[in-house]
Amino acid sequence: MRNRNQRYKVILLDDYTTKLLSLCCKMTDLLAEGITVVENVYKNREPVPHMKAIYFITPTKKSVDGLIDDFISKSSSRYKAAYVYFTDTCPDNLFNKIKSSCARSIRRCKEISISFFPYESQVFTLNVPDAFYCCYSPTLENSKDKDAVMEAMAEQIVTLCATLEENPGVRCKSTPSDNASRLAQLVEKKLENYYKTDEQSQIKAKTHSQLIIIDRGFDPVSTVLHELTFQAMAYDLLPIENETYKYKADGKDKEAILEEDDELWVKIRHKHIADVIEEISQLLKEVSSKKKAAEGKLTLSGLAHLMKKMPQYRKEITRQVVHLNIAEDCMSKFKANIERLCKTEQDLALGTDAEGQKVKDTMRVLLPVLLNKSHDSYDKIRAILLYIFSTNGTTEENLDKLIQNVQIESDSDMIRNWEYLHVPITNSSAVQQQKQPRRDRSSEETFQLSRWTPLIKDVMEDAIENKLDSKEWPYCSQCPPTWNGSGIVSARQKPKGSYQDERRSNARLIIFVIGGITYSEMRSAYEVSQTYKSCEVIVGSTHILTPRRLLDEVKSLNKPKDTVCIKDE
Repeated sequence: MRNRNQRYKVILLDDYTTKLLSLCCKMTDLLAEGITVVENVYKNREPVPHMKAIYFITPTKKSVDGLIDDFISKSSSRYKAAYVYFTDTCPDNLFNKIKSSCARSIRRCKEISISFFPYESQVFTLNVPDAFYCCYSPTLENSKDKDAVMEAMAEQIVTLCATLEENPGVRCKSTPSDNASRLAQLVEKKLENYYKTDEQSQIKAKTHSQLIIIDRGFDPVSTVLHELTFQAMAYDLLPIENETYKYKADGKDKEAILEEDDELWVKIRHKHIADVIEEISQLLKEVSSKKKAAEGKLTLSGLAHLMKKMPQYRKEITRQVVHLNIAEDCMSKFKANIERLCKTEQDLALGTDAEGQKVKDTMRVLLPVLLNKSHDSYDKIRAILLYIFSTNGTTEENLDKLIQNVQIESDSDMIRNWEYLHVPITNSSAVQQQKQPRRDRSSEETFQLSRWTPLIKDVMEDAIENKLDSKEWPYCSQCPPTWNGSGIVSARQKPKGSYQDERRSNARLIIFVIGGITYSEMRSAYEVSQTYKSCEVIVGSTHILTPRRLLDEVKSLNKPKDTVCIKDE
């Protein structure tokens, strides 16, 4: 029995690592590794002196104190021994504190560099939603708070690169603000230091990857537009919180988690809502017909086969019903109000109508939305913003009229505060922004109400094709020769053709957006990776955005920090 107990372990987590671990594995995965108990390092716990403890914690005073308290003296130790894994570099003062307090009880202490959250297979977040306020609020400009957030973000991005075993060439968009440039320089400096001091790493020079850092103000349109692809639409229109969708079935309240383990969700989340409803309906028919065919076998072996298959059918049907519920919920809201909005939004965003004709009078396009009493204030504000973005700013007089006529005085900062993101709102503003040239997508098949393509997709494709202007997208580091499209690579090195072949086999493009990323931008990473199979695209940000959440965050930018309530992800 003693030997058996030694195989089982307890794992201690803090708040940060609890969320991190929950994104990566399930309790069954931990059980398979011999972990039978999961505890919070901050809380008081019953001692289990015969069990070894794994501490997966952040290198903070609170977490380290929790570790030390478990081994104050040998006679009162809570666990047999400690195996400590920090998410990031442990500061010297905390490390010395551990050494002087409980070194004898620690069998292993390792820094594993993973202070980011893997949200999806090609999406990561830093889980710092307050970064939006810290980076864009005028109340914190040139403050220590902003500097600290920038430093922390840079450290986290470096742990992502280290986990991926990449030392990418770092570049940024030179406009609209200096946030991207500042962060890019910090990341490059920290990458250099990391690979200098990490003796175990084989990576010393730049790898064949790029890291591009972008400011949220670079593409304001994609943040407020109504999207009709399944995931983006569901998170915009439905009250999904913590990836949990609540619904009714058989008269009971039920919950479903939208996660990577759900193969159907992963398969359909980037498809247009019309295609999703058709596909799920077809799947339900197929499963139903399979079940009927199986039930038709009245032999004993057929009955046994059916009994074995029943849980599988039940699980398949449950998931299909969940996603059909989500799709039908989305469609009921779409038919009620959103359908009429979408045409207006697309025309304003693109400056052309569905037939490709230029929109001559944008105010005439906007007015029906503002006069429609069935649209709520958020939808009207989104439409007004698209109108302003399309004209690169409006007059102060016109803006005042719009705000008064729609009666959104209390929410007017949802519009005005975009200037802090360096997006022009009024003509009198010092903020000016040149419109980005767009890739020609006229030959691509699209739904009429889904014609807009996020700017980040253009950036991804241009980066892979070496078409990004080096003045607009400067490198903060030496450009990896693999991505050097200027023909500057020395003839003594590999010829350009060889580098292209090398990039095809192992290159990554990592894009980080300061201040939140949208579901449509996340989708773009998968689409581009599918098109350019030579290059894996990974996107990340401080947090994930929905239009409503972003407008609330924009509204708070000019308020004092102690009055702002920032929602965690």
